[in-house]
Amino acid sequence: MTTPEPDVHDEAEAPPPRWRVIGPGLVVAATGVGAADLVATLVAGSRYGYALLWVVVVGVVMKVVLVEGAGRYTLATGRTIFQGWRSLGKWTTIYFAPYIVIWGFVYGAAAMSSSALPIVALYPSLDIKLVAIVSGIVGFLLVWMGSYRFFEKIIAVLVGIMFVTVVGAAIVASPNVLEIVKGLRPIIPDGSIVYVLGLAGGVGGTITLAAYGYWLREKQWTTPRFMRVMRIDNTAAYALTGVFVVAMLIVGAELLYSTNIAISTGERGLVDLSAVLDERYGVVFGHVFLIGFWAASFSSLIGVWNGVSLMFADFVGQLKGLPDGHEDTRVGGRYFRWYVIWLTFPPMALLWLGQPVGLVLAYGVLGALFMPFLAVTLLLLLNSKKIPDGWRNRWHTNTALAICTVVFAWLGVDQAIGALSNVF
Repeated sequence: MTTPEPDVHDEAEAPPPRWRVIGPGLVVAATGVGAADLVATLVAGSRYGYALLWVVVVGVVMKVVLVEGAGRYTLATGRTIFQGWRSLGKWTTIYFAPYIVIWGFVYGAAAMSSSALPIVALYPSLDIKLVAIVSGIVGFLLVWMGSYRFFEKIIAVLVGIMFVTVVGAAIVASPNVLEIVKGLRPIIPDGSIVYVLGLAGGVGGTITLAAYGYWLREKQWTTPRFMRVMRIDNTAAYALTGVFVVAMLIVGAELLYSTNIAISTGERGLVDLSAVLDERYGVVFGHVFLIGFWAASFSSLIGVWNGVSLMFADFVGQLKGLPDGHEDTRVGGRYFRWYVIWLTFPPMALLWLGQPVGLVLAYGVLGALFMPFLAVTLLLLLNSKKIPDGWRNRWHTNTALAICTVVFAWLGVDQAIGALSNVF
């Protein structure tokens, strides 16, 4: 099952590794599936029933393609994704430098608030700002003091909690199997194009997709002989992601669509859902679901604290001319810790001050551009002559990445226009 691909490398010094259930794929998938993604799927289910189920499948496939591309580049070349971006010209650094700084500042506050929301729903007497700060500090300490192996185990526990609660909610909703099968037909109901794009683009991550190569390095999967196991790891993890998202679509279709119950958008929609579950199945089940909501939010928080900090550390290390894999650019290194601090403490000011207009605009526009940026750069990098012949893109991979580019560019333009309209 894990034999290396033939005729593309000569690493015969050791047998191919065996895949383990807990790997970087699980980390990137758990980090990418946050509360907002679950709510977007829930709302789609509540408005269109199972009609957009096929979009979830397409979204999972697109993310598998993107993450596989990032991982394949790292394993085939031994270089990080940021090294690859730099090889394409200064324009990549000009985009990435402000993006990672502004994105981290705004995302830090959003992640802390998202993690606090289910806790405050369970204990209404608590102050949400205080709980958000405590959530950020706990995440900070777990990432600051722990190794990658420790971090991976925490993610596995959180994914287990998510599985029990989210899939459990779908099971008790008594899904209509025939309608689920019908939902795999590619149709677009009237007025649903925004949800189609949102679902396709929201199944599991943005910048954290590019962090996959860094987690491969921390896992010590660093050479082409890990290519097969990387692909299995990535596909299995996003299959699990698909299970989570389908489960939320089922809940939306069965509990909300069939009874015309409306819920809030954003993370607060999961609090609304817990109230529906309280009424339908009892307070205990509603509270258990809130714990799953917290697991989804907190796994995203610590995943970003770890993975994007590795990207930032490599970014700084490359600008300073440090050798590949320098200790300052790894988990626990100096530049890694700089960004963990940046994600945690400065954003706490936004919990009181709100989000300044200019910052919101920059965050919205730069963030909207990241997914098409990733898809385009992977197309360029993976067709380059710098990639060994056996690991370059085939026609079907180029086709898939081209589709990703078009979809995410369309979605990105819509998000950028939304950011501009919210400001002006």
